[in-house]
Amino acid sequence: MLRKTPVAWLQLIKEKTRLLVAIAGIGFADMLMFVQLGFLDSLYDSATLPHRALQADLVITNPQFKSLTSVQSFSRERLYQAQSDDDVASVSSIYIGMGDWKNPETRLKRSILVWGVEPTLPSFDLPGLAEHTDSLKQLNQVLFDQAGRPEYGPIPALLQQGQVDAELNRQTVQVAGLFTMGSSFVADGNIITSDSTFLKLYQDRRSDQVDIGLIQLKPGVDLQQVQARLAAALPPDVRVLTVEEFAAVEKHYWESQGTIGFIFGIGVVVGFIVGTVIVYQILYTDVANHLPEYATLKAMGYDNRYLLTMLLQEALLLAAFGYIPGFAVAVGLYHLTHAMTLLPIGMTMSRAVTVFILTLIMCSVSGAVASQKLRSADPADIF
Repeated sequence: MLRKTPVAWLQLIKEKTRLLVAIAGIGFADMLMFVQLGFLDSLYDSATLPHRALQADLVITNPQFKSLTSVQSFSRERLYQAQSDDDVASVSSIYIGMGDWKNPETRLKRSILVWGVEPTLPSFDLPGLAEHTDSLKQLNQVLFDQAGRPEYGPIPALLQQGQVDAELNRQTVQVAGLFTMGSSFVADGNIITSDSTFLKLYQDRRSDQVDIGLIQLKPGVDLQQVQARLAAALPPDVRVLTVEEFAAVEKHYWESQGTIGFIFGIGVVVGFIVGTVIVYQILYTDVANHLPEYATLKAMGYDNRYLLTMLLQEALLLAAFGYIPGFAVAVGLYHLTHAMTLLPIGMTMSRAVTVFILTLIMCSVSGAVASQKLRSADPADIF
């Protein structure tokens, strides 16, 4: 491409307006693909964020567990049985329930996800949680997710002014502090409280039936061996998973629904098609406008392979130039989306590489199709 006379480069820069239009079109297509893939990944990440934030080496769940939207409980006795293993350091439990939170200012109700934890044992590794764990030992004390939707009320601002009392499940609770988790598919906000307060809020729940069991192992033990041993020792009414396996169950649930992946997948396909058509139009116009010059090259002895290579070089140059603004705009949209929706969205290396490869394929296909005009060009017909 760069040896001798760079014909492909010179043809592109000859008509700068057309080059800028092509770059803008490819950038738009790339931006569209970035946004669709980014939204899809961020929704999956938000759905599995609580799972990956668990302070545990292994997790015990009901075998019927599929998602936080429909939690199935199991007997606390299984945790005591797991604790009898020599390699288990400690076990703890978590209750999960959807609650009705009333905005302290507007008095409007909104569903919120409530987590009941044991204050003296590890539960989540979340910013702000460790500093306020002791306050949960008192009844009716809760911690509020400051990364939740603003419709729950300006709790952080109210907390700076003094004590904040709120209504949860028609009972008065006091906000003892803040932590950061974020909204997800399941709920727009989260509350963490003690297991005692949780059972008071949900009086139909039994204390011996828990939703998630957390297992902390002793240092240096083999996690897979302990997992296999516990899975064999415990009855079939529970399942022993690693944290990543637990998160994978939630992600699989949302992927299996089909609708979400299909909608965002269509957006990626549309972006790919739009970019292909734009590049094809640019290259086809270039060939049509310079057909005599291409015919002259053929008459001089240059074959179709050389001309095709030159056209593909133009396509790859367009891919590289168009990718840069598309990438930059997508990063800006990610930041804006995070600020507006609080979704955990951001650029990742894998996504950047994926879209770049799609851009190369998109432009290469367009160049190959546009080259059909060159194959039919006969110097005798033109001159």
